[in-house]
Parts: sequence; C-alpha cells; structure tokens
Amino acid sequence: MDAAPSGPVPYPAHWEADVVLADGATAHLRPIAPADADRLVEFYARVSDQSKYYRFFAPYPTLTSRDVSHFTNVDHHDRVALILLVGDDMIAVGRYERVNRTEAEVSFLVEDGHQGRGVGSVLLEHLAQAARERGMRRFVADILPANRKMITVFADAGYTVDNSYEDGVVHVEFEIAPTGTSLEVMAAREHRAEARSIERLLRPRSVAVVGASRSRDKVGQTLVRNLVLSGFTGPVYAVNKEARAVTGLPAYASVRDIPGDVDLAVVAVPADSVTDVVLDCAAKSVHGLVVVSSGFAETGEPVGRARQGELVRLARAHGMRIVGPNCLGIVNTDAEYSLNATLATVLPPPGKVGFFAQSGALGTAILGDGAARGLGLSTFVSAGNRADVSGNDLLQYWRDDPVTEVVLLYLESLGNPRKFSRLSRAVAEVKPVVAVKSGRSTQGVPLGHTVRPIQAPAPALDAMFRQSGVVLVDTISEMFDVAQVLAYQPLPAGRTVAVMGNSGALGLLAADAAVSAGLDVYGDPLSFGAGATADDYRQALASLMAQPDVSSVLVVYAPAVDASSGDDVAQAVADVVAGAAKPVVGTFQGRRGVHGPGAVPSYPTPEEAARALGHATSYAEWRRRSHGTIPAIEGCDPDAAARVAREVLTAAGERADDGVDLGPEGLRALLATYGVELLSMRPAPTLDAALAALDELGGEVVLKATAPRLRHRPDLAAVWRNIDSPAEMRDAWVTMTQTMADPAAAGFVVQPMAPGGVPVVVRAWEDPMFGPVVSFGVSGVATELLGDRSYRIPPLTDRDAAEMVREVKAAALLMGYHGGIMADLKAVEDLVHRMSRMVDDVPLVRAIELSPVLAGESGLAVVNGSARVAPPAGRQDWYTRRLS
Repeated sequence: MDAAPSGPVPYPAHWEADVVLADGATAHLRPIAPADADRLVEFYARVSDQSKYYRFFAPYPTLTSRDVSHFTNVDHHDRVALILLVGDDMIAVGRYERVNRTEAEVSFLVEDGHQGRGVGSVLLEHLAQAARERGMRRFVADILPANRKMITVFADAGYTVDNSYEDGVVHVEFEIAPTGTSLEVMAAREHRAEARSIERLLRPRSVAVVGASRSRDKVGQTLVRNLVLSGFTGPVYAVNKEARAVTGLPAYASVRDIPGDVDLAVVAVPADSVTDVVLDCAAKSVHGLVVVSSGFAETGEPVGRARQGELVRLARAHGMRIVGPNCLGIVNTDAEYSLNATLATVLPPPGKVGFFAQSGALGTAILGDGAARGLGLSTFVSAGNRADVSGNDLLQYWRDDPVTEVVLLYLESLGNPRKFSRLSRAVAEVKPVVAVKSGRSTQGVPLGHTVRPIQAPAPALDAMFRQSGVVLVDTISEMFDVAQVLAYQPLPAGRTVAVMGNSGALGLLAADAAVSAGLDVYGDPLSFGAGATADDYRQALASLMAQPDVSSVLVVYAPAVDASSGDDVAQAVADVVAGAAKPVVGTFQGRRGVHGPGAVPSYPTPEEAARALGHATSYAEWRRRSHGTIPAIEGCDPDAAARVAREVLTAAGERADDGVDLGPEGLRALLATYGVELLSMRPAPTLDAALAALDELGGEVVLKATAPRLRHRPDLAAVWRNIDSPAEMRDAWVTMTQTMADPAAAGFVVQPMAPGGVPVVVRAWEDPMFGPVVSFGVSGVATELLGDRSYRIPPLTDRDAAEMVREVKAAALLMGYHGGIMADLKAVEDLVHRMSRMVDDVPLVRAIELSPVLAGESGLAVVNGSARVAPPAGRQDWYTRRLS
C-alpha cells in the first residue's frame, strides 16, 4: 500500500498484539483511538518532566486539548500511533509521521516506571512492521544527546543506523527492512522475555490456592495438600470465602487479603468465577495463574469459548501468563522450590527431563508412567486447553535451563507451527527434543484448543519435525523409551550396535530389531549361554565397548530358572557403563525403566530397546552434521512480485476475495520477479491458431493439452512433440482432437520444444495455519498415486533443499538410473529455493505449482505451471514479537 489511500483507512485490528516484556510480564499493544483521550492525559500526567523534555525538546508540563485531539486522531497510514497498555492504563506510546513517500519520523514516550522493561524495542518492531505495510522504507528521528535510553533503543535494534550531530541534536536514520541482524536481535529478545515469563511460573516464592476446600474429595484441597506434602519451600496461602482454615493453613476470603506477596495463583473455582479471581490477582501483582478449573472452550459451546477468550485477554492485559484452563498443573522438582501445583499425587523423582503435555486428562497417567520407570523430571507443565502458555513458551525456557537435558512434548495442536519449527530447531541443536503429536492422520484439533486445523498433509508435518531435529514418535510409551536413552546415556557416535547376551534366540531377535531400526549390527550377536555369570557379562561388555567400530551396545539378559535375581549381572553391566562414552541399553528380565545401579535403560523386549536406540542414533547424526545456511539467491524481488499479485487482484474486483488464478502471461510475469523463466506458450483453441503459433515460434514445437484432467496421462496422448511444419501440425491437431471426448475443453497450447530432461514438480503454498510449505517430486502418475513427495518449511538452508531433492524414492531417476541422464541437481535446488522464497516473502501468493519442469544435464526448463493469488490470510509474521 505505497500509494495514498482513496478513502479513510479502516482501523487496523491486525496490528493489535499481546506482547511479553523483558521482565516476563505481558502487555497489550494496539493502535491509538479517539476514545483514548482521557487515557492519554492520565498517562502524560504520570510521565516525569525530564521524559517530557526529552520528547518535545522543551518544558511541556501538560497537553492542550488541541494536542490531545491531534495525538489521538490518526489516519493509520501517514500518521500512525501504537500504545501499550497494562490493564486499563497506557504505559507507552510510539508513533510515526510520514515525511515523504518512503520515509517517516518516529518518536516514543514511555512512562518512567516502565522504562528498562524493553517497551521501546517492542514499539519500534511493531511500528516498523506497520510502516512497511504502508510502503515506507526508512525511519528518522531527532534525539537529545542526554536521552541515552532512546539512542540505545535504535542502536541495539539490529538495523544499520546512521547518526549525525548538529545544533545540539542527534539525528538518526535507518532502513527498516528486516535484516539478518535485526531478526537475530528480535529473536534473542523474544527468547529472553518468554523464558523469563515461564520462569516466573515455575520458580515461585509463594503460591495461593484459590478455591482451597476443606473437603478431601475436592480439587481445592488436593492442590493444597500436594503443595504442602511436596515440601514447597515458600508459603502456601489458602483462599476460601467461607472457611477460616484449610488443612491447617489460615484461609483468606480473597487473594487481595493475603498479607504477603503472591507469585503464583492456582485457581480451582467454578468457571464463571474465574474472571473475578483474575482481577483480584492483578490487584495483588500476581505473576501468573494455573487454572485447573474446567467449563471453558473444551465444552465446545460458544459461552465456554467466550469465557476462555476473556480469561486470556484479562490476564495478559494485567501482565500475567496462564497455564490452562482445564489443566492438571505444573511441577518443579528442584529442591530450591519443590513445587507440585498439580492434582497428581504420584510424581517421578527429580531428574533431567522437562515435560510439556497439552492433555489434562492424560496428565496423571503420564506422570504415573514416568514414576514407574524411574524417569526423573526437572519440570512438568500440563497446559490443558493451551489458551496461553504453549509448548513454544516452554521451549524458550528449557533451551537455557541447566537442569533440563531432555525435552518431551505431548502435543495435541500447534498454535504457531512456524514459530515451533524455529524454536524446536534452536533447542534440538543443544539438547534432545522428543515429541508425540496426536491427530497426525486427521490433523484434528481438540475442542478446547482455539486454533485452526492444519490443512497441510501429514507428511508435511512430519517433515517439519525432522527438519527441526525433533525426534517424532508415535506413542507416549515410545517417547519415554527414547527419553530413557537420551537422559541417562551418551549420544552414540555412529550407527553400529553390538548385540550380546545369554540367549541366542533373544540375540537374533535383537539383531533383527536393530536392523529394522536403521542400525548396523557389529558382526554376529555375541551369545555365551544361559549359564553366563556376572564376570562373563563384565568382560564381554568391556571388550565390545573397547572396539572402535562399535558405537553402542544392546545387552540381553534372560535369567535361568534356578538363577538368582540377576542383581550381580546388573551391577557388572553398571560397572562397565559408568563413565563410558558409548550408550548401552538392555532387555533385562522384562523390566522397563532405569531402575537399579548405573541407570542403564531396560526394556521388556529387544524390539523396544532397538527402536529407542535407533531414535537416539538418528538424533545424534542430525546434531553432528552441518544444517547448512540460508543461501543468498540473486534475482528475487518481493516488491515486484507483490505488485504483480496486486495488479491481478485489482483487475479481478470483487472476485479477488476468493483468490484469482493467474493466466500464462500473469504466471510468466510473476516467475520473472524471482528469476525463473517460463517457456513460451501460445494458446491454440483452433487449428488456425496452432498454425499461427508454429509460424511465430519457429523451429520445432509441441502441441499439448493443458487441462488438469489430461496432465500426466501415461499414454502421453495429450502431447505431440517435434512438430516443425504446417503439415505435421495439421496431422497432430486432427489426431489429438479425434481421440479426446471434449477437444474444446482440452486447453491446447503450442510451445517450443524444450531440451530433454527428467520431469519434476515443485509446489509451494500457504497453509492457513502452518504458513508457507514447499514440496518436491518427480512428475508423473506414480508420484501422484504413491505420494512420493518431500516437504519442507521455509526458510530453507542449502542442506534442506539438497536433502529435499534427494530423499524422494524416485530421486534415482535424476542420477542416471538405468542409463538415464545425470540431472543438474544444483539447478533443481535453486528452483526449490526460489519458489519457497516467493511464498515466504509474498503472502499474496497463495499457491504456485511448476509442472512439469524438465531437469536436464545442464540447467532446466519450466514448461508449465499455475499460480493463485489472494489477499493475505493473516499470517503470524515473526518480524514482530507477539503472543499467538
């Protein structure tokens, strides 16, 4: 929207956002409105004289009525103002005013008590995004030299800032296009802020249970009892309007009445009373809420959904994060806190595993399974309806948490898959992330989760997990199986596993299972008979661990009928494993877990042991290898592509809302903006038109049908090649039209003969929830029938594109299979990069498909394709920080 609007610009509701500040508290950002006049006056009265002087370069104690009108009446185009609210109070305002077509002057005013909380950087990010939408490219500002805080905001934003000093004023100028540095700065700030917001929940110094009950069978008493019995190190406050004491604790009628500070409130009151509790907690400056109450969006009713939306809005507006509602609670086993703010009475021991689960109903069973295995947890969060705190937030926290070495995620929905992909990859590079995603086959979403379902195919979701280094498993039990290896054993340095034990039959089963898990077996399984002693195990294991070609060992132990408990064998294995650099797993008397000395993971069957070890090995490989870099691709012009798309939409008028398919010339123009040439194509609805096209194009041409129903026909009846004379064109035309039931609908075109090559197809599209997705496959009926495609989520690294092209089953056809050509894979990868960039850079491009693309020995030819443009679908753009 770089041209002046023809009429009033509607209120830009999509600029509204809940944001997390540097200290972990939340605030609400939105455009200013005329109704904010009184709010602006009250805000200005709280601002110090010094801050006012820095803003206006002169004493300016009060705002006149004309000032107030000017500042609150903006056009949302040339004059934009964003305000930051905590509760009903304005704490900051940032604004820009257009200087010329591409430049605007920017300014900020932050209430003194809220300076140092990262308010200025949040406002700058959102103002820059708004300005980019309005066609501006540059911000300027004049700052007094003494206003060091504001100078720092600009200097630390990651943009290339030009400063000059004249007449006692620092003049600042910078381009506002996102850069690699500015995105890194923003991501780092987002990481620190969101990690801090979770830290405030998991490391409270005091807890209030709102809805504490005197009845043993009530949720409120269970919560109080679990907090006290877990040994929580801070004060626990019971809140009950009618009781004077609960389980020996004094009770208070309201959170407001509690004499001390309250960091965390655990809420177990009826759903229609939760809003009042939120307001009480806000008045008490509570940091966060764990809402175990049900009766919200999980009911599937409009009232419940509205109630959940209001809960989140109120809490965030007052600086608080929410776990839940309809959740099990949270746990921190660190002895400094010993927090069990859940309904679960059985917890795993303290350990190295952080666990996020969206299901409240499954939470107790999940914790019980972990406890039975002896799998130690560092922290646990059950998000229930996941109205606010999500797995993304926990990833931010666990990434730097020194206690957590393995992250487990049970996911029922993904609120922001694009962000999840980015964050999970950052975590997986330093510690393992293991996930179960329910509903992968249907992409369904539970009732309580107010997110849109993902429309991308299930393989695309799986590819996103792999691309991010996440270990994706099918069941919660399998997730724990893998965690046992990753939490208690070193990562394997290779894929070769040695198998040993006292049962030849189990050894063979274990070897077969290892191969099925993608591992290489070292020699034959080592079996030393049912009478093997602890010393036999000790010597054999030590020998295998010393072999340089062995990366891991799978130990089988099946006790004889008259044997002892096998504790001596377990101790022998533990003695060898202690301090070793190679992982060891076992099938030990049918046990599951990490019981006993040495914490060697044990599984009931060899298949489960091998599968867990296979996942750990694949993760270790992913972590060791280079993940590549995002390459610089020349010839990509997002602004030009957006102009082409807007021109098409403008020409379509009212039809544009549903999207518009591009014709051949529109597609050629769009592709040209990203350096891709579409082979010339002339419509040939009649024989005369086909003859004219032959004469115009010259040389050898192709006559073909382009109707979707006729593409990829195995008999190639819709394509006639090597036409170089009018007679051949007449013959081709007559023959093809006679063999088709409806020639008029065939969409005949004439094209120059393309160089030979392997036909491939590249697709890129915008999923309404997932964001941009790109796929690749070898073109043809087999690919369509078998679904032989690879998928990735932009932005792609050079490694992503290379793997994408090579991982389809038909990739051998690009590499000389049965005497075929060696295709130019670099050219194919380049095309994948360009199409993924286009849908990532230009939200107006809803979908694009290039098929067929002939990949030759030197370069490629884009023979045909299609594209659809549509108004932006409200992508969650990560150029600005916001809570989804």
